[in-house]
Amino acid sequence: MKTARILTIICFVFLLPATLFAQQNKEQFINTLLSKMTLEEKIGQMTLFTSDWDVTGPTVRSNYLEDIKSGKMGSIFNAYTVKYNRVLQKAAVEETRLKIPLLFGYDVVHGHRTIFPIPLGEACSWDMAAMELSARVAATEASAEGINWTFAPMVDIARDPRWGRVAEGAGEDTYLGTQIALARVKGFQGTDLSKTNTIAACAKHYAAYGAAQAGRDYHTVDISENTLRDVYLPPFKACADAGVATFMTSFNEINGLPATGNPFLLKTILKKEWNWQGMVVTDYTSINEMVPHGFAKDNKEAGEIALNAGVDMDMQGAVYYNYTAQSLSEKKVKLADIDDAVKRVLRVKYDLGLFDDPYRYLDEKREASEVMTPENLAIARDVARKSMVLLKNEKNILPLNNNLNVAVIGPLADDAVNMIGSWSAAGDGKKATSLLQGIKARTAITGKVLYAKGCNINDDSTNQFAAAVAVARQSDVIILALGESAAMSGEAASRSDITLPGMQQELFDELKKTGKPIVVVLMNGRPLAITELDQNADAILEAWFAGTMAGHAITDILYGDYNPSGKLVMTFPRNVGQVPIHYNMKNTGRPFEANNKYTSKYLDVPNTPLYPFGYGLSYTQYKYADLKLSKSKFAMNDSLRISITVTNSGQRDGEEVVQLYIQDLVGSLTRPVKELKGFNKVMLKAGESKTLSFTIDADDLAFYNRDMVNQAEPGMFKVFAGGSSISGLEGSFELVK
Repeated sequence: MKTARILTIICFVFLLPATLFAQQNKEQFINTLLSKMTLEEKIGQMTLFTSDWDVTGPTVRSNYLEDIKSGKMGSIFNAYTVKYNRVLQKAAVEETRLKIPLLFGYDVVHGHRTIFPIPLGEACSWDMAAMELSARVAATEASAEGINWTFAPMVDIARDPRWGRVAEGAGEDTYLGTQIALARVKGFQGTDLSKTNTIAACAKHYAAYGAAQAGRDYHTVDISENTLRDVYLPPFKACADAGVATFMTSFNEINGLPATGNPFLLKTILKKEWNWQGMVVTDYTSINEMVPHGFAKDNKEAGEIALNAGVDMDMQGAVYYNYTAQSLSEKKVKLADIDDAVKRVLRVKYDLGLFDDPYRYLDEKREASEVMTPENLAIARDVARKSMVLLKNEKNILPLNNNLNVAVIGPLADDAVNMIGSWSAAGDGKKATSLLQGIKARTAITGKVLYAKGCNINDDSTNQFAAAVAVARQSDVIILALGESAAMSGEAASRSDITLPGMQQELFDELKKTGKPIVVVLMNGRPLAITELDQNADAILEAWFAGTMAGHAITDILYGDYNPSGKLVMTFPRNVGQVPIHYNMKNTGRPFEANNKYTSKYLDVPNTPLYPFGYGLSYTQYKYADLKLSKSKFAMNDSLRISITVTNSGQRDGEEVVQLYIQDLVGSLTRPVKELKGFNKVMLKAGESKTLSFTIDADDLAFYNRDMVNQAEPGMFKVFAGGSSISGLEGSFELVK
């Protein structure tokens, strides 16, 4: 008993600096701690290195444990599991002078162990509660394994499907992307960041990373400030206002300035205009990359540029680690900026409760009981179903009858590993469910389930065609799983050709000759150019990479256990030559006229997309009627109520995403042909009608004008309400002074 008491006293004294400080007011605590820090310890708090547990970039340090003990490293990423992280945290709080705890970061992008659909797919649910819940599950699992900081959500607006990282975001629309960003930040951080089942979120990549020229990752961005502020910054601003703990800089340059060295982005807008008090971390070695950008002569100068611009933490580049002390002695950087950066880092640690208990995220009981639970898997299955988009369904071939003999064919038909997609964190593809497994697990099926691979994802072999055709001939219907591998989207995975890779189209063509109906299930991380499939398939279901429960979720839709409700958040082009193509483009002085050659169009393909933004079919039908505006005019200090009645006119219950769009007809700067301003996902029983209302005011109509002032302008507007960006009812109103 006496021995235990002595050990308790020793442990208390050993952790005394942190626990005493944590009882004080946050800013007082941080200032007191800062005053005790040496320059080397301050720079250590500004330094983030990866462990050797997992690697997300080209280099890795092997001596990170010594860096922790010497105070040269204040945070670590790619480290997880309680046992592993406890060793590292112990080194930080029991073997350093000031005992400052570590942050543990990781790319928990769409789940941790239980993997959810890729964010692009999840966004197609248009279900904010579902997306918040998936982030909550991810945070619970990650925090149970010692992680307290995620490098998510990615809130980049992306309009080019060639860019592989469209898989990580919410698509092409600013309004929808903003709502999704808020849902995911809330899911990760909850209402109290100090709770042990929450983790600090990171809004990335700041900014305009999704506007890379030619859809090529890491490439140049050259856009106007108006476009930057109207299109790309609003999701970041919403995250800042919602209290997101951290921001991550992007790899790209904007108008000649790399984002990691851009004081306009980091100091002027983020820290001054938005008065955001969180911490800015770079992306992987992006300070160093200002040298090949041609913006800095060497790493030392790059570090000075980054610190002077407002970067608080250097991820993996070791630039602050190696050069900041020298730069300060040469007066190339200011101590005040170093101190500000350190304070921002310490605030995150304080808010996470790490100074009260540095081991709060290191509980082996939680780790054993809260990861990949049946409840989490059930949630993942439901979110996956909500994320899928029915693109085509000729003659209502779907849902399938249980007594049909089905041939399950395709390179992705019995592939579980690729189902978890890119950036799948600690997920294990071997624990995922393939489509074939999902179908075989459905006990209600009485018909035969046959299987043939048909071809590989991306080679030119046709050796397996004959076996696939033979299986197809024995079936009543073919379920053909086509698409990409997980590695073909995500970071560093841009594609100039976004058609089906390898011999997959040729496999489809051979199977078509059998005369059997073909249901195509797409598994991919981006919109694809699938004009031939659209012309010849009987049904097409866009399943994305749906995560751990992919096979079960797809099966639920194919057999009608779930009525598909997803809607596209990125436009599908007819071919890559249409790119960029998005629903809210601007008009021209010569808008399209079919009978006038000298208008804006192609000679070889229509202007229209293959599938538009907001599009998605259901196993039931919806009718829209009675679009009503509360007034024909409203003033700047007033608001307008818009209502519409939607009816489920089919035979099945279902959910419909009712969408509201606005067009500003004349502006001091040209305006998009249409902009999403509201949506409501509503459940309707067969035959049921509901009247939905939307309220808009002048703020909803505002944009950055030629004087860079964000305000609405008086004038005439059109309003559209319906089930996609190209369908629905139309009205008009006037905004007056």
